[in-house]
Amino acid sequence: MTGSSSSKFDEFQWVNTIRRTLERELEEDTDQIPVCIFTVPRTLMSSHPNFYTPHQLPLGPYHYWRPDLSEMESYKLSAARKLQNQFQSDNFQNLVEKLVKLEPKIRACYHKYLNLNAETLAWMMALDASFLLEFLQIYSVKENEVLSRVSLRMTHLLDYSKRKSAHYVILRDIVMMENQIPLFVLRKVLKFLLMSAESADDMLISMLLGLCKELSPFKMVELEKTKVLEHSHLLDSLYDIMVPRVEELPIEITTEDVEENRSETEQENEGSGIDLNLVKSILSELWNTVSELNIGPMRCLKNASESITSKLGFYWTILNELLNLSASNRGIEPENESSRNNQQLPPLAEEIAIPSVTQLSNTGVRFLPTKGNISTINFDTEKAIFYVPMISLDANSEFVFRNLVAYEISNASGPMIFARYIELMNGIIDTEEDVRLLREGGIIFNHLKSDQEVANLWNGMSKCKSIRLTKAPFLDKVIEDVNKYYNSRWKVKIRKFMKHTVFCSWQFLTMLASILLLLLMAVESFCTVYKCIRII
Repeated sequence: MTGSSSSKFDEFQWVNTIRRTLERELEEDTDQIPVCIFTVPRTLMSSHPNFYTPHQLPLGPYHYWRPDLSEMESYKLSAARKLQNQFQSDNFQNLVEKLVKLEPKIRACYHKYLNLNAETLAWMMALDASFLLEFLQIYSVKENEVLSRVSLRMTHLLDYSKRKSAHYVILRDIVMMENQIPLFVLRKVLKFLLMSAESADDMLISMLLGLCKELSPFKMVELEKTKVLEHSHLLDSLYDIMVPRVEELPIEITTEDVEENRSETEQENEGSGIDLNLVKSILSELWNTVSELNIGPMRCLKNASESITSKLGFYWTILNELLNLSASNRGIEPENESSRNNQQLPPLAEEIAIPSVTQLSNTGVRFLPTKGNISTINFDTEKAIFYVPMISLDANSEFVFRNLVAYEISNASGPMIFARYIELMNGIIDTEEDVRLLREGGIIFNHLKSDQEVANLWNGMSKCKSIRLTKAPFLDKVIEDVNKYYNSRWKVKIRKFMKHTVFCSWQFLTMLASILLLLLMAVESFCTVYKCIRII
């Protein structure tokens, strides 16, 4: 009976909620309000849940009822009481009633269905906004522009010195994607408090810019005040400051189709790690150099009979055939297997591969810092200079990075630029030596304990590869230019040739034995015509 009545009650409540929601949406068209507060994709949440779920401060409906976060309720009530004491003519109930009128608009911002009635949601928003505004006043960039003094009871949470651990925990919580409330709610509360829309907007802009300056690892860029207020919530504001808009990106430089669609033979040679054209060119150059020597043996070879010359040419033809046969044998099975694997890889997986900072430095590449966001990344192929924006890393950086990636995945309609930037940095940073070079070059400002921690941060971000990336043209162009420059260095070519061909290929050893055999046969043929003692 109990289970049956509970089920009937839930159904009745659901029907009433749907009816009220539809009635309100008829009065106010919420279809034009885009969803902006999402749940973290399961592929990301399952790997590192601690980076996406609040540890102390729940904001909004997604985590509000968690028992382990219930202690923050008293601090929210304290902030609400302080706010109520500052109201000039209204009380807190009047504020809640104004938020009730915004309930359809608030509900439309959330991706997940909210099983809450209008009044509950309005009270939740009022309490959360009260606490959040009191916290954000710490980051107001204008002097003497505060809502109220922090009470003694909350000094361990709201720390103007920004040094206490509880303050850092809350700072992490308010940047999490599932822990956002709409920005227009904060505007409504400030307007209700200050009795002026202009004053409320100025105060909110000051708070947002101060917070973003604290959280952004890049140097802040100037933003128009009107654009700041266009953002959906705090995380959206931070994303817009750190990540360039598509229309602000550098113009994509395209390459010829011929270069992109190379012949199958060249792709096989590169994929196998053995550049057979390079082998043949080296042997040809060696033969030409030796033949120009004016010593006894070479004089004899130059004066050799036509039969000997034809035999040597025949042997060289056989050698060429062996080289080509080796290439074709290598290309049959591995190519099919490679093509099968490429279909399973995320887009641009091959293009993500990029040499590390140490490897690039060893080939003459210099790293120079830029002041700005991701849009300033560039590679000068003529001067071999890699321009990378200055970045400051601290204990909050990984929380910020992961939630920005999650937000970009959920919300971005264009290229996932920030996720691509994370892949780029993960590619060029492998060890603490890479971090040291960037730190000494003025690119990384390390506020963590060691360079190894920074390397671990970037390498740990590779777990975000569970999401499927899209093209980010200007970053893809940088990666392509860096790889072209690096692979064109003779030092790299020789190293790759020795590594993949000499030490890892039995076919090359077979080829080398064939060359020695042909040389011995050539010497034998030579000695049948000219007695070898004449050479001495």
